Amino acid sequence: MSQSYKILDFSPHLFWDVDKEKLNFNINKSQIIHQVLEYGLLQDWILISKIYGIATIAETAANFRQLEPKALSFIASLSGKSKKSFKCYSIKPLMPQHWNF
Repeated sequence: MSQSYKILDFSPHLFWDVDKEKLNFNINKSQIIHQVLEYGLLQDWILISKIYGIATIAETAANFRQLEPKALSFIASLSGKSKKSFKCYSIKPLMPQHWNF
């Protein structure tokens, strides 16, 4: 990471529920990646790919218990990993969501 990035470089809607100044790219890596995969815009995705790299993002996302199907397909396609290697593919939520888009 040659450039210094800040959490404020991301879209403001991603981290509306937390204190942005307390987020750390190393400590809160999983939370940042999850929010960007599920709710981020293209510029947010480009930013985390510069910060972490696709391999690290895929490795982190493989441990998520829940991930939107589109986000799962996106990261699986970019990383070249099978969807079956992601935990969220095989573990289904106990309470299914009301709407299925």
